[in-house]
Amino acid sequence: MRILHTSDWHVGRTFHGVDLLADQERVLDAVAELVDAHGVDVVVLAGDVYDRAVPSAEAVGVCTRALERIRAAGAVIVATSGNHDSAPRLGAAASFAAAGGLHLRTRIAELEHPVLLKDEHGAVAFYGLPFLEPDSARHALGEPGARTHAAVLGVAMDRVRADLAGRPDVRSVVLAHAFVVGGEAAGSERSISVGGAETVPADVFDGVDYVALGHLHSPQTISERVRYSGSPLPYSFGERAQHKSVWLIDLDAGGLAEVLRLDLPVVRRLSQLQGTLPELLSDSAHAHAEDDYVSAVLTDDVRPLDAMRQLQQRFVFAVHLEWRPPGGQPELHYAERVRGRSDAEVARSFLADVRGVPGSAEITLLERAFAAGTQSAPQ
Repeated sequence: MRILHTSDWHVGRTFHGVDLLADQERVLDAVAELVDAHGVDVVVLAGDVYDRAVPSAEAVGVCTRALERIRAAGAVIVATSGNHDSAPRLGAAASFAAAGGLHLRTRIAELEHPVLLKDEHGAVAFYGLPFLEPDSARHALGEPGARTHAAVLGVAMDRVRADLAGRPDVRSVVLAHAFVVGGEAAGSERSISVGGAETVPADVFDGVDYVALGHLHSPQTISERVRYSGSPLPYSFGERAQHKSVWLIDLDAGGLAEVLRLDLPVVRRLSQLQGTLPELLSDSAHAHAEDDYVSAVLTDDVRPLDAMRQLQQRFVFAVHLEWRPPGGQPELHYAERVRGRSDAEVARSFLADVRGVPGSAEITLLERAFAAGTQSAPQ
């Protein structure tokens, strides 16, 4: 059986306020093309199908079309819910969808009941573990003492292994949405630490042939049979150097036979630029980034006016801007920066931060303003 492992689509996500639906549709088209080109039998989608619990109608449309194209390419789909999804909403029509080859595993009460699919070697059991938030999952599992992610996943996997014990000669795949020890966060993931320590040991998944993980956004190999596929698009500038991909898994009669990485196309690159505004607008060295999503760090002595609008005249997809003047102060909390300083000193510091060191005329105006305010203040 040939399986394609993907996760963390986050359909409906924005990038510094920019709508990514068109980019997401393009990269999910590429996933369907890989399914067709490689003769994939099953696509496993390990959580965070959507970016929010109540996705927009447009996001639902993009996701639905992607799933339809994957089915049309010949693959059955097994998907589970992540921490961004609403499990009840995602799984609302699960029984109906299953009749069309889309198996949505979102109910904790059903996690030890696999989707059974067959090939020439027999059956493969696909266990979909929805995201298990400890405070709610421990009650649904009937284990009130399980207060961490490791504990609730341990209970879930014990149930999976108990079910497998009654299915001799059945190969197994588990889908899970979790932060496994040894994995590295990319920076665009939402923390799942509420309810206890967020990491879980990889050995909690012992006893199955392949574990398709979701949650971390970079493709990673925890062990030969435990992997993250990562997100299909970069969702932070920290991911700009990553090559997004999916895993292609072959199961033979004995279990896991081979795993190959298939790179996904780059829909739009991410670039970080630094320099003064005139340099960024004129230097030919930055021509490569004119069609990229751009994060710019301005090093002008004085904060430029209307900098983003000017940048977007050259870099249409500029989405993020910082100003770091030469010799700028180190980052401090506001309370630390104003402690022991007069109102006039705080105001002069503010002027220096936003417009450069104030001149004598500006200082005189400030002093007059504070003097006037002091005289008019009620005694």
